[in-house]
Amino acid sequence: MLEDELQNLVRKIQKRQTEFQNIELKAASVDFPKKIYDTLSSFSNQDEGGTVIFGISENDNYDVVGVYNVENAQKKAMEACDQMEPVVRAIFTNTEIDGKIVLAAEIPPVEYWRRPVFYKGAGRLKGSYIRVGDADEPMSEYEVYSFEAFRRRIRDELRTIPECGINLLDQEKLHQYLKAVKQERKKISTLTDPQIMELMGITSQGAITLAAILVFCLYPQTWFPQLCITAVALPGTEMGDTDNDGGRFLDNKRITGSIPDMIEEAVDFVSRNLRTKTIIDSNGHREDRTEYPLEAVREAILNALIHRDYSVLTENTPISIEIYRDRMEISSKGGLYGGGSLNQLGKGRFETRNPALANILELLKVTENRYSGIPTILKSFDKAHLPEPQFIVQHGLFKVIFRNGIQLHQDPLKVNKADLLQAVVQFCQTPKSRNEITAFVGKSKYYTMSSIVSPLIMQGRLRMTMPEKPKSANQRYVAQE
Repeated sequence: MLEDELQNLVRKIQKRQTEFQNIELKAASVDFPKKIYDTLSSFSNQDEGGTVIFGISENDNYDVVGVYNVENAQKKAMEACDQMEPVVRAIFTNTEIDGKIVLAAEIPPVEYWRRPVFYKGAGRLKGSYIRVGDADEPMSEYEVYSFEAFRRRIRDELRTIPECGINLLDQEKLHQYLKAVKQERKKISTLTDPQIMELMGITSQGAITLAAILVFCLYPQTWFPQLCITAVALPGTEMGDTDNDGGRFLDNKRITGSIPDMIEEAVDFVSRNLRTKTIIDSNGHREDRTEYPLEAVREAILNALIHRDYSVLTENTPISIEIYRDRMEISSKGGLYGGGSLNQLGKGRFETRNPALANILELLKVTENRYSGIPTILKSFDKAHLPEPQFIVQHGLFKVIFRNGIQLHQDPLKVNKADLLQAVVQFCQTPKSRNEITAFVGKSKYYTMSSIVSPLIMQGRLRMTMPEKPKSANQRYVAQE
């Protein structure tokens, strides 16, 4: 960046009194900071990269304290970058502000297939970090594995399960599949059935694959009890709300079986728990319309089953369907595969996490496998004049939220979340932590802190209980009197 850009950035930070998702501050007025590797890792591992600014002190009201020695600080920063794997190549800029020198190190993002970037001294598992709001947090074992799996092209749906023999597969469904292969894939139609099964991912070196078990097995949950769907219909807007009789669930079901079976059973569960309204048009024609378009419901469930992560690290996490009074949430393990972004959903073509599984289901006419799922969901909601569905990726979890547009009567003892800023102020009548506020808002920690908490502090509507230690784990936020 140019010197004037760095100066403007420092003034912006001082005005807002906070760091950002892509900005980290280090005082460095006496010596080079000891803790730098986690930030180098987290910035390199996010698509927008980040900038470390040396010479600004959070603990001194974000004042410019200057760098002890610019040349030495830049040298030590470069040495730290050399300790990362792969090596980080920072771009440095320095400028004078308030008579003191400030140094910025821009950390470029690393290509997705080369991540995670980690500190060699700690190793890949303990030295990999991810940026969450203004903090650097260690990656979980699963998050590290996700990058590894993409880089090494690990096909988890093709891992074999020797305990399952071909006699435990649904022979009629398998025959139907092989017939479809021969009709649709002319290049291999003359091969033997065992050869076709090997080439199409049903078997690997003669052993049955996970993909085949998920689609053809008489009961896949024999080996994978949690590769199922847990579905609940709830009486209120939050988990734990009860009905007039004290019941926590209106309906509750564990859905098992093969993927085709689970899709139909899950759609049936949702259908019977949705409200239906009758619409009569100007010509007197009657139409019964469900709370959410069932076409969109089916696509969301299908996407969750096809594109979820099937690695050994996630096989104990079922897909969940939660039907609340004002919304429905469908969650599955596994973020966007291959580093795609949420704003590309329904527009771009992402790499497929489980291509063999998707191909099998396409030939069985369960799915089209033409990247039409998200567009279908969006179009059906638009046609039904419902709020646009929300897609969230957080900590390796993909969640779809359908909202029915109902404005519920609020209990006067509960906070109305229609105005999130005011809702947070009300919520913080007693001091609350970052995690408590994030859970209350229901969005990411970065969004909560940068778009809600920080503006409220600037407006004087919230204050920190420990302003001298803004990043303390004991920090609490409370409404201004």
